[in-house]
Amino acid sequence: MATVKVSEAEKVYILHGIRDDLRVDGRSCEDYRHMEVETDVVSNTDGSARVSLGHTAVLVGIKAEIGKPRPLVPDEGYLEFFVDCSANATPEFEGRGGEELGIELSNTLYRVFNNKNSIDLKGLCISAGEHCWVLYVDVLLLQCDGNLYDAISVAIKAALFNTKIPRVHMSSDDEGGKEVELSDDPFDCVRLSVENVPCIVTLCKVGHRHVVDATLQEKACSVASLIIAVTHRGTVTCVKKVGGGSLDPESIFEMTEAGKRVGKALHAPLMKLLQQEESLGKKREKVGFLG
Repeated sequence: MATVKVSEAEKVYILHGIRDDLRVDGRSCEDYRHMEVETDVVSNTDGSARVSLGHTAVLVGIKAEIGKPRPLVPDEGYLEFFVDCSANATPEFEGRGGEELGIELSNTLYRVFNNKNSIDLKGLCISAGEHCWVLYVDVLLLQCDGNLYDAISVAIKAALFNTKIPRVHMSSDDEGGKEVELSDDPFDCVRLSVENVPCIVTLCKVGHRHVVDATLQEKACSVASLIIAVTHRGTVTCVKKVGGGSLDPESIFEMTEAGKRVGKALHAPLMKLLQQEESLGKKREKVGFLG
């Protein structure tokens, strides 16, 4: 993860501000920085989105391909994640640093999104045990200024909303087998329901308080963080602790409650933005929210 060095005087200044619920950039402890969401930004994908959160920028592209269902779940499709940590985002991503972070992010995204509670995986099945849709989700980190998990999760939800999967027609051949035919009509497609797709809220413990959407400077003052995946109903689907420090049970409870509250509030403006963009047909128009 990208880091910055902070002097002791800067740490004291940041800690005292957070203690008084006033961060360096003027936000309160549970405020996000200005966020911009842009969909349909990559032409050779079935769905794409770009998210800017402060100076963190993430690009997500989704390709749908026909594959074979996994043996344990023959009536479901699945998602595959790949995260590319561009060295242009920060020099720390050069070499093994970016590769290790990419694997860590991919594993977390798999836990959060690739389950039947987040996405209708049965709806991705074409023919049980034979054919299913596999969604390849490629994440590119363009710029890093902290809070990667939150920005990536919003970008994935927006890209899934934008994804158009060709409609499939099944037919039988002369030998009794099944043939899969894809519709040539670009408007004859299937859309995914993203209602239950969670968003990730990262809370960093700084001093005796916790903050949402921490900058790199605030991250440098944090002992540990809690990553919480929250649905639009406020249901927590995944919790992960990161960082070398420890969290006491009371802090975990407070951070979880804050994550549920912030995550639930995040879904409504995001879905409103995506639906407005869809209905107006302005796929390439930048729209800001939570600013």
